[in-house]
Amino acid sequence: MAEKMIGQTFALAFRNLARHRRRTGVCVGAIGFGVVALVLAGGFAEWMIWMERESTIHSRLGHLQIVKRGYYEHGVADPYAYLIGEQAVDTRKIKSLPHVKTVTPRLAFSGLVSRGDTTLSFLGEGVAPETEGDLSKELIVHSGKPLASAVPNGIILGKGLAASLGAEPGAIVVLLVTTRNGGVSAVEANVQGIFHTAVKAFDDVALRVPIALARKLMRVEGSHQLIVLLDETERTDEMLQRLSRLMARNGEGLEVKSWLDLADFYKAVVDLFSSQTGFVRMIIAVIIIMSISNALMTSVRERTSEIGTMMAIGFRRREVMQLFVSEGVVLGLVGGALGALLGYLLAYAISAVGIPMPAAPGMDEGFNAEIRVTGELAFNGFLLAVASSILASLYPAWKASRLQIVDALRRAV
Repeated sequence: MAEKMIGQTFALAFRNLARHRRRTGVCVGAIGFGVVALVLAGGFAEWMIWMERESTIHSRLGHLQIVKRGYYEHGVADPYAYLIGEQAVDTRKIKSLPHVKTVTPRLAFSGLVSRGDTTLSFLGEGVAPETEGDLSKELIVHSGKPLASAVPNGIILGKGLAASLGAEPGAIVVLLVTTRNGGVSAVEANVQGIFHTAVKAFDDVALRVPIALARKLMRVEGSHQLIVLLDETERTDEMLQRLSRLMARNGEGLEVKSWLDLADFYKAVVDLFSSQTGFVRMIIAVIIIMSISNALMTSVRERTSEIGTMMAIGFRRREVMQLFVSEGVVLGLVGGALGALLGYLLAYAISAVGIPMPAAPGMDEGFNAEIRVTGELAFNGFLLAVASSILASLYPAWKASRLQIVDALRRAV
């Protein structure tokens, strides 16, 4: 019985809305436009967050990092105290785990690089060229060649560092570092290539060398980090727990860090875009509420005599209120569905063309952005439309249900 009454209420709501097609069309258009705006703005923010996430992972951090406990707190001051021995971790066992694509070592060091009369400080990383390529997809060698184990003295320089040195591929530079016992170690290296990343500040001071050359220069064995790359970023938490249990049994004082623990800039980007999207959502909700409330209040004034007649023949005030709320629900459902669909189609079309973006602060080059619409984002836009429409209809519905029968019927005379 209740289902039949609800069906009749919605059927009557549809008929009432169809009587005023222009007004209904304007309301549906306002709701749809708001949802489209939310989907596009939210999709752009989603893509920027996703791009920053993947760029962060595939430029330097990887998904997980295995280090000696305390390395991130004190490793810069005393890097030699936090070396992981060659036999300390069974990398073959880690590679055999599900969802693990590669495990690659890194050795961090710093010192001075000289070419001619120019001497600059640098931050260096010794990497394994064979496995590093899978990880550092966002570290782009735009001039010359990437690192190769076949060229043991070949290095690559960050774009800014190379420019400061006046170095091109083929140039000879000298690297100097301080060893564990306080001595000085130097090596002559050949510049294989010039690279850039999304972070200009890193490119201004960074260079990379084969890890064998870094060990020779520092006169050490082992590495500071073992970088673990997964097949899916969504598996990070699961594999973090699994590797943490494995390292706890290792007995070498090792810990596992997630990329998210080390990505402060990424967290700031997420907070920024989340705040912006929330602000846009609030504005759209206000627009929908004002549009629907105004339209339904106009409808109440025009249908005063009709409402009086309904109550005179037995409609309860609660049923009158339900009727107007049902009209708001219908407007929200139709406008929200159309807006979500149109927003998805526009996002697909815009992404196919691309959105030219200037270089962000700290970056050298611009890029083409896209709009990444997820099912959750589209559903949230639809839900916002329905919720806002229901909220907007409450006051007009209450006003309609409070009309006095005698006063309302007088309008019909």
